[in-house]
Amino acid sequence: MLETLDAAAVHRWCDGGLEALRAHQREIDDLNVYPVPDGDTGTNLVLTLAAAQEAVASALHEEPRTPLGRLMARMARGALLGARGNSGVIVSQILRGMADSFASAVAVRGAELARALREATDAAYAAVARPVEGTVLSVVAAAAEGAGRIKSDSLITVARAAAKAAAEALDRTPQQLPVLARAGVVDAGGRGLCLLLDALVDTVEEVEFAPPPPLPAVDKPAREAEPCEGHGYEVQFLLDAEAAAVEQLRAALADLGDSLVVVGDPPTWKVHVHVPAAAIGPAVEAGVVAGRPYQISVTPLTEKRPATEARGAVVVAAGDGLTALFEAEGAVVVGRNPSTAEMLAAVHACGAASVVLLPNDANTHAVAVSAAREAEAAGVHVSVVPTRSPVQALAALAVRDHSRPFADDVIAMAEAAGACRYGEVCTAQRDALTVAGPCRAGDLLGLVDGEVHVIGTDLTDVSHRLLDRMLGGGGELVTLVLGADASPELEGDLRGHVHRTWPFIELQCYAGGQPRYHLLAGVE
Repeated sequence: MLETLDAAAVHRWCDGGLEALRAHQREIDDLNVYPVPDGDTGTNLVLTLAAAQEAVASALHEEPRTPLGRLMARMARGALLGARGNSGVIVSQILRGMADSFASAVAVRGAELARALREATDAAYAAVARPVEGTVLSVVAAAAEGAGRIKSDSLITVARAAAKAAAEALDRTPQQLPVLARAGVVDAGGRGLCLLLDALVDTVEEVEFAPPPPLPAVDKPAREAEPCEGHGYEVQFLLDAEAAAVEQLRAALADLGDSLVVVGDPPTWKVHVHVPAAAIGPAVEAGVVAGRPYQISVTPLTEKRPATEARGAVVVAAGDGLTALFEAEGAVVVGRNPSTAEMLAAVHACGAASVVLLPNDANTHAVAVSAAREAEAAGVHVSVVPTRSPVQALAALAVRDHSRPFADDVIAMAEAAGACRYGEVCTAQRDALTVAGPCRAGDLLGLVDGEVHVIGTDLTDVSHRLLDRMLGGGGELVTLVLGADASPELEGDLRGHVHRTWPFIELQCYAGGQPRYHLLAGVE
């Protein structure tokens, strides 16, 4: 039984946590209530922690006697750069909060672990613009509260209390999110965090790791709202404030703008954020609430970054045809479900002073935002246009105009993407109850803006009904992208259907070669 947590224990915890996540990866992926083929929270958490483990191993190779605080910081940094999906990003921030706490600790016993979990909770909530209860955030908050209630400095007593409180909070997640309650499942990100806390208990007890039994169905956390785009002013100031107040400031500024960077240590911090004109005053007022802001500057981005500067675009896509389409538009393409590090490398590969990111997936949005913040700290101006499908990215890239200011260009791209309704046809991965009724694994699903509207067994029939549903709401231009397994006859059939049923519609059709989705459709 360990009395204190040291660097060797952190190493074993990282290994055990990764082993636990791998043991339950399929469970967390497959028991997703939504039947589309992107329910990969378990995979994302495994990849995130695998990057953390690699960073820990590298640190110990360079310096075998790496101090605890430094090793934990390397673990958190590795998780951040390897983070995939919303849950991966949040878990990386939980590790960062713990690392920040351990950095100043002489010895990590029970009380210090409780304090680290409180800091981890603050870091996790600060990473999300609009926190949603019933997700991994609720689970980490409960773990911190459970640890804080223990009036003991025993490391194992506090670790057990945190793990127990987290498990109880996980069981409560269906009461907090209606989508979980309807499906009778718990939150997937929270399930992953419980596995990590159980692995920490095993590490402290010095027992051989034994994967805990699987739970019934689990689900990934509700999608966080994304920050607004098209912010035209850079607000900067120095701030004298306590760390706790700065964490609240981060959350407030995240609601107001993007490209948010807050760096420093108590009592002095450097604050930087991009906001629209109407949010300049509230951004400065948030600094007044947090502490004493000074050396305040407000600069129009159009003056700081003229229209003649080099610009780039990074697009997330899969399939040879889609990749070629985006590369023809001058974009750097990264594969689906990228890590923060992969997106950051693509940003730098653009060789541009200003870069727009098009994630093309709700679950990749948090990774894109994380990469944008990292790039901003390195001096590259990055904006994320919250595209949910490659057809929205095609619409956004079609309106790019380098002769106008970058901020205005981003606004135009965001408006074009938002005006493009997107549809998809995919194969159901599991039995589920959808808004269009029950489906079974193997059924074909037609989705409009992420919701199932059509269920069937024939690709042509489902595609026809999907297009009719989308065009029934109006539109002038239809873009179709055929998947890797589309038959040679499908394009001609869809063209004929649109021309017969909707004769005044302009139609564009491409061979995208994308996996998972037999058809992508955009209506503008």
